[in-house]
Amino acid sequence: MEKCRSRQLASRLLYAIAAWAAEPRTTRGGQPWYSPLAILTTLTIRAVFRLAYRQAEGLLGSIVSLLGLSLRVPDHTTLSRRAATLDVPRPGSADAGAGSEPMHLLVDSTGLKLCGKGEWLLEKHGTATRRSWRVLHLGVDAGTGRIVACTLTAKDVDDASQVGPLLDQVAGPVVSFTGDGGYDQDRVYDSVTQRHPDAAVVVPPRATAVPSDTAETAPTQRDGHLQRIAEHGRMAWQNASGYNRRARVEATMSRWKQVIGDELRTHTDERRATEVAVAVHALNRMLDLGRPSYARIA
Repeated sequence: MEKCRSRQLASRLLYAIAAWAAEPRTTRGGQPWYSPLAILTTLTIRAVFRLAYRQAEGLLGSIVSLLGLSLRVPDHTTLSRRAATLDVPRPGSADAGAGSEPMHLLVDSTGLKLCGKGEWLLEKHGTATRRSWRVLHLGVDAGTGRIVACTLTAKDVDDASQVGPLLDQVAGPVVSFTGDGGYDQDRVYDSVTQRHPDAAVVVPPRATAVPSDTAETAPTQRDGHLQRIAEHGRMAWQNASGYNRRARVEATMSRWKQVIGDELRTHTDERRATEVAVAVHALNRMLDLGRPSYARIA
Protein backbone atom coordinates (compact mmCIF):
# COMPACT_ATOMS: atom_id res chain seq x y z
CA MET A 1 0.00 0.00 0.00
CA GLU A 2 2.83 2.42 0.84
CA LYS A 3 4.53 1.61 -2.46
CA CYS A 4 1.31 2.46 -4.30
CA ARG A 5 1.07 5.75 -2.42
CA SER A 6 4.69 6.58 -3.30
CA ARG A 7 4.12 5.89 -6.99
CA GLN A 8 1.01 8.07 -6.89
CA LEU A 9 3.00 10.89 -5.25
CA ALA A 10 5.87 10.73 -7.74
CA SER A 11 3.55 10.61 -10.75
CA ARG A 12 1.47 13.53 -9.53
CA LEU A 13 4.50 15.73 -8.75
CA LEU A 14 6.18 15.15 -12.12
CA TYR A 15 2.95 16.03 -13.87
CA ALA A 16 2.27 19.16 -11.81
CA ILE A 17 5.70 20.81 -11.71
CA ALA A 18 5.42 22.11 -15.28
CA ALA A 19 2.14 23.91 -14.50
CA TRP A 20 2.73 24.88 -10.86
CA ALA A 21 2.31 28.64 -11.17
CA ALA A 22 -1.08 30.19 -11.88
CA GLU A 23 -1.72 31.78 -15.26
CA PRO A 24 -1.65 35.60 -15.35
CA ARG A 25 -4.98 37.10 -14.37
CA THR A 26 -6.74 39.29 -16.95
CA THR A 27 -9.37 40.80 -14.61
CA ARG A 28 -9.11 43.08 -11.61
CA GLY A 29 -7.96 41.60 -8.32
CA GLY A 30 -4.99 39.89 -6.76
CA GLN A 31 -2.82 37.51 -8.74
CA PRO A 32 -2.96 33.90 -7.45
CA TRP A 33 0.39 32.20 -6.96
CA TYR A 34 -0.69 28.60 -7.47
CA SER A 35 -2.51 26.95 -10.34
CA PRO A 36 -5.52 24.70 -9.69
CA LEU A 37 -3.25 21.76 -10.55
CA ALA A 38 -0.83 22.75 -7.78
CA ILE A 39 -3.67 22.90 -5.25
CA LEU A 40 -5.07 19.58 -6.52
CA THR A 41 -1.65 17.97 -6.19
CA THR A 42 -1.24 19.12 -2.59
CA LEU A 43 -4.77 18.04 -1.67
CA THR A 44 -4.12 14.66 -3.30
CA ILE A 45 -1.06 14.20 -1.10
CA ARG A 46 -3.17 15.19 1.89
CA ALA A 47 -5.88 12.63 1.01
CA VAL A 48 -3.59 9.71 0.20
CA PHE A 49 -1.39 10.12 3.30
CA ARG A 50 -4.32 11.18 5.56
CA LEU A 51 -2.73 14.46 6.62
CA ALA A 52 -3.93 17.75 8.04
CA TYR A 53 -3.41 20.90 5.98
CA ARG A 54 -0.29 21.88 7.95
CA GLN A 55 1.16 18.37 7.59
CA ALA A 56 0.54 18.36 3.84
CA GLU A 57 2.27 21.72 3.57
CA GLY A 58 5.26 20.41 5.51
CA LEU A 59 5.54 17.14 3.57
CA LEU A 60 5.38 18.87 0.20
CA GLY A 61 7.92 21.46 1.33
CA SER A 62 10.34 18.70 2.36
CA ILE A 63 9.93 16.92 -0.98
CA VAL A 64 10.49 20.12 -2.94
CA SER A 65 13.60 20.84 -0.87
CA LEU A 66 15.00 17.32 -1.40
CA LEU A 67 14.43 17.60 -5.15
CA GLY A 68 16.26 20.93 -5.21
CA LEU A 69 13.33 22.72 -6.83
CA SER A 70 12.59 26.43 -6.47
CA LEU A 71 8.84 26.01 -6.04
CA ARG A 72 6.69 27.95 -3.63
CA VAL A 73 4.59 25.55 -1.52
CA PRO A 74 0.95 26.43 -0.73
CA ASP A 75 0.48 27.21 2.95
CA HIS A 76 -2.29 25.59 4.98
CA THR A 77 -4.58 28.62 4.94
CA THR A 78 -4.36 28.84 1.14
CA LEU A 79 -5.17 25.14 0.87
CA SER A 80 -8.21 25.50 3.11
CA ARG A 81 -9.48 28.56 1.21
CA ARG A 82 -8.90 27.17 -2.28
CA ALA A 83 -10.39 23.77 -1.38
CA ALA A 84 -13.83 25.36 -1.04
CA THR A 85 -13.89 26.41 -4.71
CA LEU A 86 -11.49 24.01 -6.45
CA ASP A 87 -12.80 22.52 -9.68
CA VAL A 88 -11.72 18.86 -9.54
CA PRO A 89 -11.91 16.87 -12.80
CA ARG A 90 -15.10 14.86 -12.84
CA PRO A 91 -14.60 11.07 -12.58
CA GLY A 92 -16.86 10.34 -15.54
CA SER A 93 -14.98 12.63 -17.92
CA ALA A 94 -12.21 10.16 -18.77
CA ASP A 95 -12.75 8.07 -21.91
CA ALA A 96 -16.27 9.44 -22.26
CA GLY A 97 -17.87 10.26 -25.53
CA ALA A 98 -20.06 9.03 -28.32
CA GLY A 99 -17.67 6.22 -29.21
CA SER A 100 -17.14 4.90 -25.68
CA GLU A 101 -17.95 1.32 -24.84
CA PRO A 102 -21.27 0.54 -23.11
CA MET A 103 -20.80 0.45 -19.36
CA HIS A 104 -21.97 -1.98 -16.69
CA LEU A 105 -22.59 0.47 -13.83
CA LEU A 106 -22.27 -0.81 -10.26
CA VAL A 107 -23.53 1.34 -7.37
CA ASP A 108 -23.15 1.17 -3.61
CA SER A 109 -22.95 3.45 -0.59
CA THR A 110 -21.04 3.65 2.69
CA GLY A 111 -20.84 5.92 5.72
CA LEU A 112 -17.99 8.35 6.43
CA LYS A 113 -17.46 9.81 9.88
CA LEU A 114 -17.08 13.53 10.40
CA CYS A 115 -13.97 14.60 12.29
CA GLY A 116 -14.34 17.48 14.69
CA LYS A 117 -14.35 18.43 18.34
CA GLY A 118 -16.66 15.51 19.16
CA GLU A 119 -14.04 12.97 18.13
CA TRP A 120 -11.33 14.94 19.94
CA LEU A 121 -13.33 15.05 23.20
CA LEU A 122 -14.03 11.33 22.92
CA GLU A 123 -10.35 10.51 22.52
CA LYS A 124 -9.03 12.88 25.21
CA HIS A 125 -11.72 12.73 27.89
CA GLY A 126 -13.76 9.66 27.02
CA THR A 127 -16.83 11.86 26.62
CA ALA A 128 -19.73 10.02 25.04
CA THR A 129 -20.91 11.92 21.98
CA ARG A 130 -23.30 11.20 19.15
CA ARG A 131 -21.14 10.70 16.09
CA SER A 132 -22.08 12.56 12.95
CA TRP A 133 -21.48 11.11 9.52
CA ARG A 134 -22.24 11.46 5.82
CA VAL A 135 -23.12 8.90 3.16
CA LEU A 136 -20.86 8.38 0.17
CA HIS A 137 -22.56 7.05 -2.99
CA LEU A 138 -20.33 5.63 -5.73
CA GLY A 139 -20.85 4.43 -9.28
CA VAL A 140 -18.16 2.11 -10.60
CA ASP A 141 -17.47 0.87 -14.12
CA ALA A 142 -17.45 -2.93 -13.86
CA GLY A 143 -15.11 -3.23 -16.83
CA THR A 144 -12.33 -0.89 -15.67
CA GLY A 145 -12.91 -0.57 -11.93
CA ARG A 146 -12.84 3.22 -12.22
CA ILE A 147 -15.15 5.38 -10.14
CA VAL A 148 -17.27 7.22 -12.70
CA ALA A 149 -19.80 8.93 -10.44
CA CYS A 150 -20.04 10.01 -6.81
CA THR A 151 -22.29 12.00 -4.49
CA LEU A 152 -22.09 12.90 -0.80
CA THR A 153 -25.31 13.24 1.16
CA ALA A 154 -26.63 13.51 4.69
CA LYS A 155 -27.14 10.28 6.59
CA ASP A 156 -30.95 10.33 6.26
CA VAL A 157 -30.93 10.44 2.42
CA ASP A 158 -32.20 7.28 0.74
CA ASP A 159 -29.82 5.42 -1.58
CA ALA A 160 -32.45 5.22 -4.31
CA SER A 161 -32.74 9.01 -4.47
CA GLN A 162 -29.13 9.24 -5.70
CA VAL A 163 -29.58 6.98 -8.74
CA GLY A 164 -30.51 9.93 -10.94
CA PRO A 165 -27.59 12.16 -9.86
CA LEU A 166 -25.16 9.25 -10.32
CA LEU A 167 -26.46 8.42 -13.79
CA ASP A 168 -26.28 12.08 -14.81
CA GLN A 169 -22.51 11.99 -14.24
CA VAL A 170 -22.02 9.09 -16.67
CA ALA A 171 -21.48 10.48 -20.17
CA GLY A 172 -21.39 7.20 -22.10
CA PRO A 173 -24.06 4.57 -22.67
CA VAL A 174 -25.03 2.29 -19.78
CA VAL A 175 -25.94 -1.29 -20.65
CA SER A 176 -26.78 -2.41 -17.12
CA PHE A 177 -27.33 -0.94 -13.65
CA THR A 178 -26.56 -3.17 -10.66
CA GLY A 179 -27.24 -2.46 -7.00
CA ASP A 180 -28.19 -4.26 -3.81
CA GLY A 181 -31.67 -4.76 -2.38
CA GLY A 182 -31.80 -1.18 -1.11
CA TYR A 183 -32.36 -0.06 -4.72
CA ASP A 184 -35.45 -2.24 -5.17
CA GLN A 185 -37.80 0.68 -5.79
CA ASP A 186 -39.93 1.76 -8.72
CA ARG A 187 -38.20 5.14 -8.97
CA VAL A 188 -34.86 3.39 -9.51
CA TYR A 189 -36.23 1.55 -12.53
CA ASP A 190 -37.83 4.79 -13.74
CA SER A 191 -34.59 6.78 -13.39
CA VAL A 192 -32.59 4.20 -15.34
CA THR A 193 -35.23 3.84 -18.05
CA GLN A 194 -35.53 7.60 -18.57
CA ARG A 195 -31.79 7.97 -19.21
CA HIS A 196 -30.94 4.59 -20.74
CA PRO A 197 -34.10 2.91 -22.09
CA ASP A 198 -32.32 -0.31 -23.12
CA ALA A 199 -30.34 -0.76 -19.90
CA ALA A 200 -30.96 -3.79 -17.71
CA VAL A 201 -31.66 -3.10 -14.03
CA VAL A 202 -30.12 -5.88 -11.93
CA VAL A 203 -31.46 -5.40 -8.42
CA PRO A 204 -32.57 -8.33 -6.23
CA PRO A 205 -36.26 -8.07 -5.27
CA ARG A 206 -36.99 -8.15 -1.58
CA ALA A 207 -38.15 -11.37 0.05
CA THR A 208 -41.69 -9.96 0.40
CA ALA A 209 -41.87 -8.66 -3.19
CA VAL A 210 -44.94 -9.45 -5.30
CA PRO A 211 -45.48 -9.14 -9.09
CA SER A 212 -46.97 -5.95 -10.49
CA ASP A 213 -50.58 -5.65 -11.62
CA THR A 214 -49.46 -5.94 -15.25
CA ALA A 215 -47.23 -8.98 -14.74
CA GLU A 216 -49.42 -11.17 -16.97
CA THR A 217 -49.91 -8.70 -19.84
CA ALA A 218 -46.88 -6.37 -19.74
CA PRO A 219 -44.26 -7.73 -17.31
CA THR A 220 -41.61 -5.34 -16.07
CA GLN A 221 -37.93 -6.13 -15.52
CA ARG A 222 -38.69 -6.63 -11.85
CA ASP A 223 -41.44 -9.11 -12.72
CA GLY A 224 -38.91 -11.02 -14.79
CA HIS A 225 -36.53 -11.17 -11.83
CA LEU A 226 -39.30 -12.46 -9.57
CA GLN A 227 -40.29 -15.15 -12.07
CA ARG A 228 -36.73 -16.42 -12.53
CA ILE A 229 -36.12 -16.48 -8.78
CA ALA A 230 -39.35 -18.43 -8.25
CA GLU A 231 -38.44 -20.94 -10.97
CA HIS A 232 -34.71 -21.40 -10.43
CA GLY A 233 -33.86 -19.93 -7.03
CA ARG A 234 -32.05 -16.76 -5.98
CA MET A 235 -28.51 -18.10 -6.39
CA ALA A 236 -29.20 -19.22 -9.95
CA TRP A 237 -30.70 -15.80 -10.69
CA GLN A 238 -27.57 -14.08 -9.38
CA ASN A 239 -25.34 -16.13 -11.66
CA ALA A 240 -27.55 -15.68 -14.73
CA SER A 241 -28.23 -11.95 -14.28
CA GLY A 242 -24.63 -10.91 -13.59
CA TYR A 243 -25.51 -9.65 -10.12
CA ASN A 244 -22.27 -11.12 -8.76
CA ARG A 245 -20.40 -8.33 -10.55
CA ARG A 246 -21.48 -6.16 -7.64
CA ALA A 247 -18.57 -7.58 -5.65
CA ARG A 248 -16.34 -5.19 -7.59
CA VAL A 249 -18.01 -2.08 -6.21
CA GLU A 250 -17.70 -3.58 -2.74
CA ALA A 251 -13.98 -4.02 -3.44
CA THR A 252 -13.82 -0.35 -4.43
CA MET A 253 -15.43 0.62 -1.13
CA SER A 254 -12.86 -1.50 0.70
CA ARG A 255 -10.05 0.15 -1.25
CA TRP A 256 -11.44 3.58 -0.31
CA LYS A 257 -11.42 2.68 3.40
CA GLN A 258 -7.89 1.24 3.23
CA VAL A 259 -6.29 4.04 1.21
CA ILE A 260 -8.32 7.16 2.03
CA GLY A 261 -9.89 6.15 5.35
CA ASP A 262 -13.39 6.08 6.78
CA GLU A 263 -13.70 9.72 7.78
CA LEU A 264 -13.98 13.25 6.38
CA ARG A 265 -11.40 15.68 7.77
CA THR A 266 -12.85 19.00 6.60
CA HIS A 267 -15.57 20.96 8.37
CA THR A 268 -17.77 22.53 5.68
CA ASP A 269 -19.94 20.97 2.98
CA GLU A 270 -18.04 22.67 0.15
CA ARG A 271 -14.68 21.40 1.37
CA ARG A 272 -16.09 17.93 2.05
CA ALA A 273 -17.34 17.74 -1.53
CA THR A 274 -13.86 18.70 -2.73
CA GLU A 275 -12.28 16.17 -0.36
CA VAL A 276 -14.42 13.38 -1.83
CA ALA A 277 -13.73 14.48 -5.41
CA VAL A 278 -9.98 14.57 -4.75
CA ALA A 279 -10.11 11.08 -3.22
CA VAL A 280 -11.96 9.76 -6.29
CA HIS A 281 -9.39 11.41 -8.54
CA ALA A 282 -6.52 9.84 -6.55
CA LEU A 283 -8.00 6.32 -6.58
CA ASN A 284 -8.61 6.49 -10.31
CA ARG A 285 -5.03 7.67 -10.85
CA MET A 286 -3.80 4.66 -8.87
CA LEU A 287 -5.77 2.38 -11.18
CA ASP A 288 -4.12 4.07 -14.17
CA LEU A 289 -0.70 3.27 -12.68
CA GLY A 290 -1.50 -0.38 -11.98
CA ARG A 291 -4.91 -1.91 -12.49
CA PRO A 292 -5.74 -5.29 -10.87
CA SER A 293 -6.80 -8.19 -13.07
CA TYR A 294 -9.91 -10.09 -11.99
CA ALA A 295 -9.94 -13.90 -12.33
CA ARG A 296 -12.67 -16.30 -11.29
CA ILE A 297 -11.27 -19.07 -9.09
CA ALA A 298 -14.44 -21.01 -8.28
